Amino acid sequence: MKAIVCTKYGPPEVLQLREIEKPVPKDNEVLIKVHAITVTKYDCWMRSSTAPTGFGILMRLATGIRKPKQPILGTELAGEIESVGKDVKLFKKGDQVFGYLGMSMGAYVEYICLPENGVLAIKPANMTYEEAAAVQQGALTALFFLRNGNIKSGQKVLVFGASGGVGNNAVQLAKYFGAEVTGVCSTKKLDMVKSLGADKVIDYTKEDFTQNGEIYDIVFDTVGKSSVSRSKRSLKTEGFYLFTTFGLPKLLQILWLKMTSSKKVFMGTLKERTEDLIFLRELIENGELKAIIDRTYPLEQIAEAHRYKEKGHAKGKIVITVQG
Repeated sequence: MKAIVCTKYGPPEVLQLREIEKPVPKDNEVLIKVHAITVTKYDCWMRSSTAPTGFGILMRLATGIRKPKQPILGTELAGEIESVGKDVKLFKKGDQVFGYLGMSMGAYVEYICLPENGVLAIKPANMTYEEAAAVQQGALTALFFLRNGNIKSGQKVLVFGASGGVGNNAVQLAKYFGAEVTGVCSTKKLDMVKSLGADKVIDYTKEDFTQNGEIYDIVFDTVGKSSVSRSKRSLKTEGFYLFTTFGLPKLLQILWLKMTSSKKVFMGTLKERTEDLIFLRELIENGELKAIIDRTYPLEQIAEAHRYKEKGHAKGKIVITVQG
């Protein structure tokens, strides 16, 4: 079968299309014929061995000193179950599924074996494979952080980086939970963020949201680029400041804010759960959540997809079609 393999760190060209052995499912596993995968910021970090400022050494220790410990990247996928192990009860041959592999990765393949009790579920009936692959990481992350920010109906929520993979899902989910949502993004992405249900949009190239006098229950920084010192002024006394990504200098600022303010800060790593994926499927099938796809590439052009991702201009997700 075909697989995209990364045997050394470097630019997108280090990604190689190779033939490897097709896996055979264990008793508790399903064999999935993969139809669609995505290119995420995390995939690019793993390929290039780059990380937020100050965490480079830690990343190398975790993912491989000289080359990636996991040569096959990819965190999310959608496909069809081709066969199941003898002990599998939750799925059957022919089921259309979507699944999230997280930091274990391994999705850049034509076929993959996953345990039936992994973060895997029947895909939404009203989504294509491409859409089902694209919705997972961003939506699971946004859901995890908003819940930890104790989101409630009637609150005011600002999403910084509202057009990105996590940000666009944060806008949609905050609206689902009944919040008044302000999305911050660049000029050319304002209309897209409005279309997701944002009550207000702010063009960060023209306006600093911390200067408009608005006070929010939650400021959700999905890209790690908001100013901690200024943003805290836009939070209610016990409001939540949420961070999905940050470098070491910002981490120190965040920790200082936690020690010196009543304002609450939440940062951490996504704890993915199958029940959350099923919850998202229900929202999707009820029309409460949709996937935003910027571009789609064939598997053979995955290096070009990585190059485009690293430019930082995508409106939503970048999807790779593996097989039709």
